[in-house]
Amino acid sequence: MKQNGLGLRYLKSRGGWWHYQRRVPSRFESVDNRGLIQVALRTQSLEIAMMRRDALAEADDALWNARSLELTGGDRQQSSWRAADNRYRSAVARALAQGFVYRPVEEIAALPDVEEIIARLKAADFGKAPTEAKAEALLGGVPAPVDKTTVSEAFELYVSKIAFDDQYNKSQAQREAWEKTKRTSIEYFIAHAGDIPLTDISREVATSYRDWWQSRMLPQKDGSRPVTPNTANRHVGNIRSLCQRYFKYRGADDVEDPFRRFCFAGKSTVKRASFSDDFVRSKILAPGVFDGLRLELRVIIHLLIETGARLSEIVNLRPQDIRLEHDIPHIFIRSEQNRELKTDDSEREIPLVGVALPAMQLCPKGFDHYYDRSTLVSANLLKAFKQRHLFPTTDHVIYSLRHSFEDRMLEGGLDYGLRCALMGHKNNRPEYGQGGSLAYRKEQLLRIAHPFDPLVFANSSAWKR
Repeated sequence: MKQNGLGLRYLKSRGGWWHYQRRVPSRFESVDNRGLIQVALRTQSLEIAMMRRDALAEADDALWNARSLELTGGDRQQSSWRAADNRYRSAVARALAQGFVYRPVEEIAALPDVEEIIARLKAADFGKAPTEAKAEALLGGVPAPVDKTTVSEAFELYVSKIAFDDQYNKSQAQREAWEKTKRTSIEYFIAHAGDIPLTDISREVATSYRDWWQSRMLPQKDGSRPVTPNTANRHVGNIRSLCQRYFKYRGADDVEDPFRRFCFAGKSTVKRASFSDDFVRSKILAPGVFDGLRLELRVIIHLLIETGARLSEIVNLRPQDIRLEHDIPHIFIRSEQNRELKTDDSEREIPLVGVALPAMQLCPKGFDHYYDRSTLVSANLLKAFKQRHLFPTTDHVIYSLRHSFEDRMLEGGLDYGLRCALMGHKNNRPEYGQGGSLAYRKEQLLRIAHPFDPLVFANSSAWKR
């Protein structure tokens, strides 16, 4: 017979009949004076006895947790709900162990079957001063808990416990960025519907919130840019995820998602801007244009131009992933124990060609000053480009350098699979190989590398560090 994790724990046989026997743990003696708990399981079957023992053990654990929470401080609302929930679960499990379905006292009183009522009274040992817990379980004395946890309270629990797995491999900066994005979505919802209990988010409330985002996707009277479908879907999706995962965490698997089937299918028509080849060569690669800028920031700019890597991927390169002594000098972008890449496909090796190679040689160990500080680097580069008038339009940003790299590969006739491999994108076509050797990648990238004036690195030894 397959036994569960408790084995024969808390089981004692007397004359062939099984009993549940367990001593109240010392830490709970102040909330339960039963001392040694002994309950007849009314069966000679070990299998049935184990099932009833499990229910009683669960009931006692829940009861002790409930009573302890009632006496402790902390978040009063959360503690109160958890105590009520534990007490209710204890009653349900204890009734099951006695062979009954838990019913509220009102339902028991209205039962047409008087024999069941009598059976419950007998099982509760009503004539022998039954314990409070046993009477509550069999006679329906515990009301179902009403969870009044608000959206903001649930979100704090989400960040600290529920979404632990989501954050486990993130760096500190990545965790902060992740939380900021989620918190923004929650604040949008609260601004629209109020900081209401999650149990009060009805389909009507969810529909109203969905309609509010729809209104923001339409042309705005104040001339501001409408939000895109992707933006609306992300914010609605974040409150949906909070609700679903909160109730799953609480064990309430039967709560219907009020945001079900809410998704905007429209696509944004805005094309991300990229720099033209002529602009990069005549403006961004012009000797002296970045005089006064820190060496690390200059190097990062040149790497962005010729690798197409994401800013965060370059900033967080570790010394062992900068392989300048290799036959084909390259960088290796990969995840770490405490740092995630954007996608699984983002791990890749990129040969250093054009301006990227001499630039990387100036920072062969990476960028310790800026490690895990991508936001700071982005702000500094944004300021540097604006001061030097290096954004042709208001649609251009630092990330436009990545789009420019992708455009150059496309216009240069580089294979689709190679482009995906170098960009860190998922290849939607059948995969054959790994995107070519480093030698092949280098040969292909040299076809599109920007020519540059060596004076770009003039007096680099004197560049500010």
